[in-house]
Amino acid sequence: MTALAGVLGFPVGHSRSPAMMNAAFAELGLDWRYVRLPVPPDLFDATVRALPASGYLGANVTIPHKVAAHDLAAELTEAAAAIGAVNTLGFADGRITGDNTDAGGLIDALGMDLHGVSALVLGAGGTGRAAVWALREAGADVAIWNRTAERAAELAGEFGVRHVPAPEPARVLVNVTSLGMRGEDLPAQVGLDAVEPEVVADVVYDSEPTPLCRWAERRGARVVEGLEMLLRQGARSFERWTGRPAPLDVMRATLS
Repeated sequence: MTALAGVLGFPVGHSRSPAMMNAAFAELGLDWRYVRLPVPPDLFDATVRALPASGYLGANVTIPHKVAAHDLAAELTEAAAAIGAVNTLGFADGRITGDNTDAGGLIDALGMDLHGVSALVLGAGGTGRAAVWALREAGADVAIWNRTAERAAELAGEFGVRHVPAPEPARVLVNVTSLGMRGEDLPAQVGLDAVEPEVVADVVYDSEPTPLCRWAERRGARVVEGLEMLLRQGARSFERWTGRPAPLDVMRATLS
């Protein structure tokens, strides 16, 4: 019987995950199928609880359901519990387990030793929580900037890192807001020229490099695009469900 997995979101028609995941299953000869699952918030709990009986062994979770998935899961990984959000559900032995692979996916995508490295996170929302926790756990010296300073201060206090009133110099810049999709003059407006990053990671992705990524390239920084982070978190979900190493090159080819 074909095993099922999918991505729960609302809306979810734009998701690139089905092509990526189904290519991975095919490459390894696994009888799995991955589908989009558009579910409004009021039906989320009931839908998730019904999935195991319908043949689902796992599901990814995207906006706006990550907190609801955290609250629903009976068992949480350390990352999911600390971040307060779940993007990967597993269904086995009648239990719903929750993980957050956004955190580890970011570290995998950066691909560097972060111990003692200065890192500035732009944004203090749900994805920002995952980024801050992941960078801190990897040993980075983390600072948070957010347009609403109070949110940055609250998140910094919760995770024991710093918040800054303006972007400051950092070797690694991680953008987890919609800022990356705005105009070319945005870095100057926000004050990003002061950061002088060596590496810029932008969680926002599109078919073309975002304005923020183009700005980073002009400054000679190494760029980690949002699609690479999508790939890396997806690979961790794949490995959690199947117990097999994810075929990264095959998955990456579907995103190009």
